[in-house]
This record gives sequence, structure tokens and C-alpha cells, in this order.
Amino acid sequence: MVFRHPGQLIGSLRSRMAESKKSTNTRAWRLGVSERRVLLVLGDLAMAGIALAVALYFWATGIEVENVRQAIQFLQLRPPTWFYFLPLFWLLLLIETYNPHIASNWRQTLTGLVTAALVGMGIYFIFYFASAPGSLPRRGVASFALTAWVLTALWRLLYIRIFTSPQFTRRAILVGAGISGQALLKVINNIRPVPYQILGVLDDDPQKMGSKIEGQKVLGNSGLLLPLVEQHGISDILVAISGRMRDDTFRALLDAQEQGVEIVRMPVAYEELLDRVPVNYLEADWLLRSFVDEARVNRFYLMAKRLFDIIGGLIGVIILILLTPFIALATLIDSGRPVIFFQTRAGRGGKTYRIIKFRTMRLDAEETGKPQLALEDDQRSTRVGRFLRKTHMDEWPQFINVLRGDMSLVGPRPERPELMRHFEKLIPFYRARLLEKPGITGWAQVNFGYAATLEDMSIKLEYDLYYIKRRGPILDFIILLRTIGTIFGFRGR
Repeated sequence: MVFRHPGQLIGSLRSRMAESKKSTNTRAWRLGVSERRVLLVLGDLAMAGIALAVALYFWATGIEVENVRQAIQFLQLRPPTWFYFLPLFWLLLLIETYNPHIASNWRQTLTGLVTAALVGMGIYFIFYFASAPGSLPRRGVASFALTAWVLTALWRLLYIRIFTSPQFTRRAILVGAGISGQALLKVINNIRPVPYQILGVLDDDPQKMGSKIEGQKVLGNSGLLLPLVEQHGISDILVAISGRMRDDTFRALLDAQEQGVEIVRMPVAYEELLDRVPVNYLEADWLLRSFVDEARVNRFYLMAKRLFDIIGGLIGVIILILLTPFIALATLIDSGRPVIFFQTRAGRGGKTYRIIKFRTMRLDAEETGKPQLALEDDQRSTRVGRFLRKTHMDEWPQFINVLRGDMSLVGPRPERPELMRHFEKLIPFYRARLLEKPGITGWAQVNFGYAATLEDMSIKLEYDLYYIKRRGPILDFIILLRTIGTIFGFRGR
């Protein structure tokens, strides 16, 4: 045993404490997905608040407000109450851009900003022509819209330049070089900019030492975990161990967590990065743990959702009555009868019901008698049908199904019973999507759309199970807002 001089021991302790403090400070600046989303919202809200102040200033100068007293009177009397909520409305229009991976790409961000501006302008024109002449503050709204767009674009460009740099990227070690670890690395490598700087992989299997998986080297076993954490300022440890974990690995993870390092299991990281559940990499009891323990919803939410379905269904049916004559006439001229068609679908718990849709395909679309998946730009679609599918107007008659209680406004899209039985044999946990009432729109629809292959159906299921696991009023509201953006943006298929 080597005995150190007390001065040397104190110096060593001070050095370790300084390194630990430096690592902690470094980790604090490395932002995770949820933290980036909050930062984006706060930044956009600040820009919209400045835009509101600028709009009020230009509006006031336009009517020659000359002193503080007149300015206070102007703020109290002239702007309608809704004008002060324009910043929140602007944030709602930007909802498609709050995915941190989209927000880190300037081209996608710019597309989102332009789409938000066009949708906002369209909504304003609807109110403009429906309201009395001179009742809307054109100068104030125009000033807000232009200033908010420019400031938000500048803020988003600044965000991309600063917060996507390596200094703000999470640094991680992956523990587990098996199939699930490889799948997680593939996901991380396919996202640009990368959400994690992966320093390497650890695995207790001696045969994997020194090998490479998805471009990352297996550095050694879990004994290297704590030294790597201290040396490289690791912020996250991604755990992709599907079998039994060794006791020393478990202790090392606990020690790292005590140092402020976040421990993230593979399914959690997968959900956070892609907003979907990794159905092909889950353990057998995952369904019970997730949907019995975690996905229970209170009865007040279910009651509120049904009430909202009834209100939304009534509004939808009123619009349906207005749309039907035009759609019917266009369909009859284009391809003849029938205008409406009925099809059997599987509802909650597998209970079947008859769905109602505007016909979008030729009469011989399934001449073999076997059900077929719809494809992107499906050649079986009629000319009118392609437009209806792009705008999702073919789904409008399903508001009748919502009023009947067969469907909800939000939920997994209903599938045909024959296809359900087929996919249950091929895709793990596929039947779990029947735990929730099917919807006119859903998390899979706003993120993925139509599925044409078995792999697509698996991805779509991952989105559906993510929704069922996390369903609630906030997620429902986000889906409805994003659905409106999909309709106005003609992003249907």
C-alpha cells in the first residue's frame, strides 16, 4: 500500500472535485430533446411578443397618438381582446416545427414558417370577408404578421447556428451491443444533426470486444463505464440490454446516475427521438407494463373526449351537408355512381362497424375480391378521388360514425378485419391498437400517412401505440392542429 502526503491527498481531491464540477457544468449546457422543444417555444413566444409590441406601435402612430395618456386610451379602447392573443395563435401555426429534428434543419424550418404564414393568411381572409367592412384592424394584423415572421425566422436561424453545435449536443455511451443497441444506433445515425455524440459502446460479451456496430467501436465491458463518464463529461448513458443485467453493471449505472448522468433505456430513447414505440425490440411483458400500468386514463378524460367528439361530429356533419352536393356532382361527372361507399372496419376491441367515405377509387379497384392496401398516388384513384385524398375530404362522412360512437375524432385509423388478422400474425403487438377507439385522424396520420408495405405498417403501429400510451387532451389537441395543417398543405395521399 502506498501512503500519500496529506498535501498531495488534498490536492488530488481538489483536482477531482474541480473536474467533477467542470463535467457537471458541461452537462448542463447539453440540451435534450424535451429541453430543446421548450427553448424553441420560449424563443418563438418572445419573438411573437416583440412583434405584438411593434404592431401596436405602428397602429398607434398611424392614428397619431401623441402622448402617454392617448397611448393608454388607445391600448384600452382600440385593439380588440383577440388581438392580444395573436402571439399564441402564431405559436399554434408553428406547431409542425416544434420537432427538434425539423427545427435543426433550416430548409424544413423555412418550409414550416412559410406554411404557417400561408395558413394564417388564409384564416385571416376568411374572417375578413365574413366580417363587417372596416371591423378588422388590417394595419395592426399586417404589422404583427410581417414582424413575427421575420423575427421568428431570425431566431430559428440563430437557434440552428448555436444550439445544434457540438458544444450543445448530448454526449453518450451506449451499453449493450445487441440487436436493440444496433437499432438505436441506426436511428441516431439517421437523424441530422445527430441528437447524441456517441463516444463508444460497452458490452460484457468478450466476443464483441474491438468490433464495430453502426460505425461505433465496442470499447470494452461495463468496468470502463465510470472512468469514461469522468474523462469525457458524459451526459447520457443509453442502456440497450434486453436480457439479465450483471450486478456490477447495475452498480456502475447507479454510481453514474449519482454523478448527474441521465440513464436512458433503449425504448425511452427511441420514443423520444422518433415519437413512436419500437415494437420490434420490446420484451414480452412490455404490453402489460405499458398499457396496464402506464397507459390508464381517468374517466374524466374519456367523458370529455366523448363530449368533444359529439361537438366536433355535429360541426363536421354541418360542413358535410355543405360539401356533399359539390363532391357528389364532381364524382358523378368524373366516374359515375356511387358517390358514397360503405366498408367494414374493426373498431375498439375488434368489434366491427360500417365506415362511411366518399368514393375515391375506380369501381374495379379490388376486382380480385381481396383487400389491398392503399398506395401513395394510387393508380386506382379517380381524378376527383386524388384531390379528395390529398385534402382528406374523402374522410368527411366519418363524422357520422363519430356521432354514432363507432369512432372518435382522434385515434388509430380503423383497419379492415381481414387485414387485421393478417398483420397480427406478422407484426408484434399489432392487436394492441384495438385498445383505443379508432379515429378520423391520429398520431400515425400526421407523422406518417398511408402504409403500403409490411415495414410501413410496422412503423405506423409504432406511432399508434405511442399515442395509446401517451393519449390525453394535450396530445389530442396537437394532433387536431397538425391535421388542419395537413389539409391546408395538401399533404394527404
